[in-house]
Amino acid sequence: MSTTVRPHSGSKARRLLGGGVIFGAAVAVAACGASAGTSASGSGSSASPSSAASSASAGAAGATSSSAVTVSTKNVPGVGTVLVNGKGQTLYLLTSEKGGKITCTASNGCTQAWPETTLPSGTTAAKAGTGVQSSLLGTVKGATGAMEVTYNGWPLYTFSGDSGAAGVAHGQALTSFGGTWYVLNAAGNPVTAKATSANSKSTSSASSGSGGSGGYGY
Repeated sequence: MSTTVRPHSGSKARRLLGGGVIFGAAVAVAACGASAGTSASGSGSSASPSSAASSASAGAAGATSSSAVTVSTKNVPGVGTVLVNGKGQTLYLLTSEKGGKITCTASNGCTQAWPETTLPSGTTAAKAGTGVQSSLLGTVKGATGAMEVTYNGWPLYTFSGDSGAAGVAHGQALTSFGGTWYVLNAAGNPVTAKATSANSKSTSSASSGSGGSGGYGY
């Protein structure tokens, strides 16, 4: 009886030992896989904040550069070389505002027809473009508290009648809101001559249809 039992016990022991080795190897492999997964996950997490920060930084830089107000000169048919904004739209002054006295406001309806040129929040000055003297650029506080851009002391406006187009001056020499609207030359002085050519035709038509006020006077 003892001779037949011993070989059987030895075989069983070997099987148990082999199973233990295989089980141990499986556990080790699983542990390695989990460790590698955790490491990869950690790397991905650490890279994420950096990428987000870079994107945010790039976005902020883009917003800053696009919000700057630039004043430069451009040849506008009918009025000559005059001040324009960064979009090429003609800029005007109102004669009643000499010395920076604001009379064109939202409360009297003026800025609906003649939008003021204001600085974006966080900006302290406009940029001098081609043909413009930076020493003549300045600011004045408007009726709403916003800082309006001035040139040679004149607050600057665009004209809604120009329809946002560049290279036109349909507001030249129109009279409304207590004064006359003129474009400005590079020296910061009003160009008082009436617009010629296409601009004069458009201005004439607007004036005749509104009793000489260009359709925007009160």
